[in-house]
Amino acid sequence: MILAIDIGNTNIVLGCIRDRKILFTERLSTDHAKTDLEHAISIKNVLELHNIDPKEIEGAIIGSVVPPITALIGEALRKITGCTAMIVGPGVKTGLNILMDNPAQVGSDLIVGAVAGIAEYPLPLVLIDMGTATTVCVIDEHKNYIGGMIMPGLRVSLDSLTSRTSQLPRISLDPPKRLIGKNTIECMKSGILFGNASCIDGMIDRIEKELGQNVTAVATGGLAGRIVPLCRHEITLDDELLLKGLLLIYEKNS
Repeated sequence: MILAIDIGNTNIVLGCIRDRKILFTERLSTDHAKTDLEHAISIKNVLELHNIDPKEIEGAIIGSVVPPITALIGEALRKITGCTAMIVGPGVKTGLNILMDNPAQVGSDLIVGAVAGIAEYPLPLVLIDMGTATTVCVIDEHKNYIGGMIMPGLRVSLDSLTSRTSQLPRISLDPPKRLIGKNTIECMKSGILFGNASCIDGMIDRIEKELGQNVTAVATGGLAGRIVPLCRHEITLDDELLLKGLLLIYEKNS
């Protein structure tokens, strides 16, 4: 059994994988104040909730965009399982051909998602990861990672809106009843949700025009489930994309 962990700026996503089957996917808050012991307790509690004995875990892999926490999680895993986790980074084989000005600057989360996307979906491919930032990655028909876009995430945009205005309240992100809002809260919900959906649709249109061909669109990330149903393009929602990619990279390097 393999324990795969993706450390993002907002959430830590983890899941156990046995015989290429993901047994569960859970999210923890990314907390910079926690010690390695506190991370160990949180991860151990998740395993216990799913009736998994840490002794069953034979290996672990971590993908992270938060370097200060990476080592803490690695030490936490050693405390729980006795395993030394593989870290996605320089020296780790991914099999991905990155056609960027500086491939080393591409985040590990984008690499992991691209590895899984190429293995799972028809090409060319657009991968949308909706977390703290909304990232769009483009994979061409020859399995090359050719670039993408980075935009403010949904919550970042919303927090900026409410913190910089005197009369706009904090709101929940449940879907609005209609597009054209009839009060302040409805207008805010419509703007943030339908606005992000329209942005994703527009990006896909522009990518297809630049490539000169239709693409497969796949979305992942903690907020994707709120936006994808509002999009006009057909977009596959895959919450397990990063865990699948971590497994593939683990297998390539084992």
